[in-house]
Amino acid sequence: MDWKLLLTTAGTIFLAELGDKTQILTMTMSAQTSAKWTVFAGAVLGLIGTSLVAVLFADAITRVVPQVWLERAAGVLFLVIGAYTLWKAR
Repeated sequence: MDWKLLLTTAGTIFLAELGDKTQILTMTMSAQTSAKWTVFAGAVLGLIGTSLVAVLFADAITRVVPQVWLERAAGVLFLVIGAYTLWKAR
């Protein structure tokens, strides 16, 4: 196992998820119940599910599209989303 990759991925996902809509939703759901561990387990399963889809999709698409083009497309998509967010905020 590549421990550096594991820790880099975990740290990046942790930082990216702080304060996003998933965390806010999880906090809201947890505040409404005494079953905190059930909400935690559901949130973990949800994140595992979306991560599994991402990993499987990446494996399938990289067989057809070179990784460099996926990285470029992701970069452009982030720029477009950022520009749209700034434009909507004005």
